[in-house]
Amino acid sequence: MQRILSIQLPAHAGATVRVAGWVHRRRLLKSVTFLIVRDAAGLTQVVVTDPAVRAAVEALTEETVVEVVGTATVNPAAPAGVELTDPTVRLLGPPAVPPPFDLYRPALTASLPTQLDHAPVALRHPRRSAALRISATAVAGFRAALDARDFVEIHTPKVVGSSTESGANVFALDWFGRPAYLAQSPQFYKQLMVGVFERVYEVGPVFRAEPHDTARHLAQYTSLDAELGFVADHRDVMAVLRDTLAGMLATVADRAGAALATLGVTPPEVPARIPEVHFTEALRIAGAPADEPDLAPAHERALGEWARAEHSSEFVFVTGYPMAKRPFYTHPDPARPAYSNGFDLLFRGVELVTGGQRLHRYDDYLAALAARGEPVGPYAGYLDAFRHGMPPHGGFAIGLERFVARLVGAANVREVTAFPRDLHRLTP
Repeated sequence: MQRILSIQLPAHAGATVRVAGWVHRRRLLKSVTFLIVRDAAGLTQVVVTDPAVRAAVEALTEETVVEVVGTATVNPAAPAGVELTDPTVRLLGPPAVPPPFDLYRPALTASLPTQLDHAPVALRHPRRSAALRISATAVAGFRAALDARDFVEIHTPKVVGSSTESGANVFALDWFGRPAYLAQSPQFYKQLMVGVFERVYEVGPVFRAEPHDTARHLAQYTSLDAELGFVADHRDVMAVLRDTLAGMLATVADRAGAALATLGVTPPEVPARIPEVHFTEALRIAGAPADEPDLAPAHERALGEWARAEHSSEFVFVTGYPMAKRPFYTHPDPARPAYSNGFDLLFRGVELVTGGQRLHRYDDYLAALAARGEPVGPYAGYLDAFRHGMPPHGGFAIGLERFVARLVGAANVREVTAFPRDLHRLTP
């Protein structure tokens, strides 16, 4: 008999079926025992009246893996409207050691550090696994949106030979006796691949050795990167980003409906045109000094409130960041060279995406590096491509965990990360 999932039970009403999963909960009443079995799709209620089977079920521990064969019987009060009656129950492994928290409760009451210490079992809780399902569908939507626009998925090295973007914020390692570093981003490689495919994207880990100990930062996270050639300026990149986000949220709504319902989340609408403000205007809106070189978290929150109040939008672009705060490969605004053709996208008052137009002329790179007092040598392999012809191009990067955290209303990105890595955590 083929195993079915809990969600498939309504299609088998009246038939004998086989389900398997984890003992989620047992309710021991005077004349009947209810066994709740959890699988990847949801919960199955098993009604046990036979004394021998009841005794066996009562001896089970939560999270023990079992197989149940029984009759699928309609009961509107049961999960999915169907329960199993007249069951036989068979263990598929030894009795489990119960976790240090109750997975059957609506919310995990253990502290976040305790959950992370016991992540392999904490992630089984429906609310924790729901966030990961949403994450998976968001990635699927990212890929689908860009595939539809003729982007090519690439896979770039995560071990690099020079600490190119920011030497102080990289993880060093030994590469067969030579110094190497974990990549902070695929930035250089995705630019080079624009010279091959014109439009590329990547989904992969990035590593930041920044000593941040906040609810929004991780030392390793998943970056959704895209780069496209033959742009007029950064606004072409912003348009692709807007459509990509709309595709991601549409896919989440279409494919993760149960997970969204578990968390009580309704995905926001992405406006046809996301409101945008120049950095100088953003400072004024946020009440920051006019000479402030960057936006602080409080400024981002103020801009998020402004976008909701003035434009009914959960998203807002901030354009024209000062060149002094952008990487050397950023294209300046031709009309205001002190400001960049770069942008951040804020989602519910938190920076979610950084992007912009890049330099594409070899001589401009030499000038940009010289202006910052940077040597050319460490960038030689990267810069060589620009000697052989590169189109005007730009791109963006979305932090997946931060996107999901803002979408589901999590207070900490670790709540939506399976096995987070940060200042304090290398296990499990």
